[in-house]
Amino acid sequence: MPAFNLRNEILKEHSKAQCIRIVDWVNASQEKFDALFHLFLTDEYRVVQRAAWPISYCVQAHPQFIHKHWNALLKNLQQPNLHNAVKRNSIRLMQDIYIPKKYQGTVMDICFRFLESPNEMVAIKAFSLTVLGNLAAQYPDIIPEVKLLIEDQLPNQTAAFKVRAKAFLKRFK
Repeated sequence: MPAFNLRNEILKEHSKAQCIRIVDWVNASQEKFDALFHLFLTDEYRVVQRAAWPISYCVQAHPQFIHKHWNALLKNLQQPNLHNAVKRNSIRLMQDIYIPKKYQGTVMDICFRFLESPNEMVAIKAFSLTVLGNLAAQYPDIIPEVKLLIEDQLPNQTAAFKVRAKAFLKRFK
C-alpha cells in the first residue's frame, strides 16, 4: 500500500467517503490529528476548506485532540472572510465537547456574532445556537439575549434553525 499523503488525500476528492478515509487514517493518533489541523490552519483555500470536515469528525471521536489547539481554533474563527466550511465545522465540533472555562467567553462571543449576522449560513447559526444552549446552562445571563435573537429570526428561518431554536426555547422556558 502506498504511503498516505494527507494533503494529496484531502485534494483527491471532496466526499463523505474521503472524509471518513481521512478520519480513519487519523484514528486515535494525536500526531496525525496535529498534521491535519496544521493543514486546516495554514494551507491553501481548498485544502483548508476540505480539511474542516474531517477535523470535526476527529474531535467528535476524540475530544482530547482539540485541547492543545483551542487558541489557534478560536483565533482562526475570528478571521475575516473565513470560508463557511471552516466556520461550520469549527462550531460543529464544539457542540458535544467540554469547552474549557478559559475559552468559554470567546466561544460565546463568536457564536453570538454568527447568530446575529444576517449573512451567516443557517447551519453555522444552528450550530452556534446549540453551543450557546450548552453554555447557557452555566451562564444563564445569556438566555434572554439568545431568546431575543431567536424570536427576531424565527419567522424567516429554515426548518433546521427552527428545530434548534424551539429546543433552546423549550429547555430555557
